[in-house]
Amino acid sequence: MPEWTIKDIPSQLGRSAVVTGTGGIGFEDALALARARCEIIIAGRSLEKGASAIARIRTAFPDAKVRFEELDLASLRSVKDFGARMRAQRSSLDMLINNAAVMAPPMRKVTSDGFELQLGTNYLSHFALTAELLPLLRNGKESRVINVSSLVPTFLGT
Repeated sequence: MPEWTIKDIPSQLGRSAVVTGTGGIGFEDALALARARCEIIIAGRSLEKGASAIARIRTAFPDAKVRFEELDLASLRSVKDFGARMRAQRSSLDMLINNAAVMAPPMRKVTSDGFELQLGTNYLSHFALTAELLPLLRNGKESRVINVSSLVPTFLGT
């Protein structure tokens, strides 16, 4: 069996995706989807990092349909506001890639809602974001929700 690569992703023309995170795996997901001609909304905290991600994608794929929307996953208010903006702007969404995360902060921190930062950002807000976007996903074409995670948190403290 030949090895599968991103070049094997079928055309995503006419499909749309929200990808959380402006770097790392989130950026690579957005880049691969841009290559496949998907419309992409990159969601993240930093306008500067979002602009950089968009510029890099457009350098590789000048005709890419990609934009940035502010979303702070450490704030359920931000998640709710993002969901409301998306529902006001769109009638459907085909993919949600819950990717953005924090990993093992050196000191205990909490979200603006009082949850431990890693739990609140990596799990609770992705659950809330999925719920906020569910009406759009239900209207999507063969819609998908992809949750990116790591085995590392499972092994911390053992």
